[in-house]
Amino acid sequence: MLIDTHCHLDAAEFDADRDAVHAAALAGGVQRIVVPAVAVDGFPKAKTVVERYPGCVAAYGIHPLYVMQAKESDLAVLRAWLATEKPVAVGEIGLDSYVTDVDPVRQEFFFVEQLKLAREFDLPVLLHVRRAVDQILKHLRRIRVRGGIAHAFNGSRQQADEFIKLGFKLGFGGAMTFSGSTRIRGLAAELPADAIVLETDAPDIPPAWLNGGRNAPGELPRIADVLAELRGITRADIAAASSAAARAVMPGI
Repeated sequence: MLIDTHCHLDAAEFDADRDAVHAAALAGGVQRIVVPAVAVDGFPKAKTVVERYPGCVAAYGIHPLYVMQAKESDLAVLRAWLATEKPVAVGEIGLDSYVTDVDPVRQEFFFVEQLKLAREFDLPVLLHVRRAVDQILKHLRRIRVRGGIAHAFNGSRQQADEFIKLGFKLGFGGAMTFSGSTRIRGLAAELPADAIVLETDAPDIPPAWLNGGRNAPGELPRIADVLAELRGITRADIAAASSAAARAVMPGI
């Protein structure tokens, strides 16, 4: 059994063929798909998707790239959804220092407030971390939550160890499949097995063999094969370890 811990199956890119995309994932052994919402106006669609497709579960959050369109009152909306919908996590939330057109102060405000909500509801968080690892770790040390996943992890081994100390797993997906991604591949090979979870981030971060095309949850088995090769074990070993790690940090799945 494979678990895709981060897949935007609700994205518009799947509107034309979502049934087929989901069926292909199931056929490949992907039995759980975590669908993180990124803005409050997308919460209803995420809910509809996870209710329609077996094995799918939702997370709700305000993504750092959407905070400029968000209102502070959206935090109250999120709180209500967390209270009534019982998601598996708060997310996708975090910080992104790569972009230049999103106010970093506003990003930080929404991130901190959502960490507080995660703590209030005792939920893990799904973290968007881009060029902001140390800033995010600073807030996680101050506002302790029950752990979560550092999605698309691309930090150092020292930073990885800090996340692990705080109860986090590290997400590996398409970026790991490129031979030139030496740091990510080195981490994937060397980190403790119980610290690694698999993800696609579909429709984004396509693996090497898609040549920049649309990613999908059905690619997860081949991504698992890459991780298995890097670690010198079998896909079955990877499936068992990564699924156990995902369930340890997100008991709701």
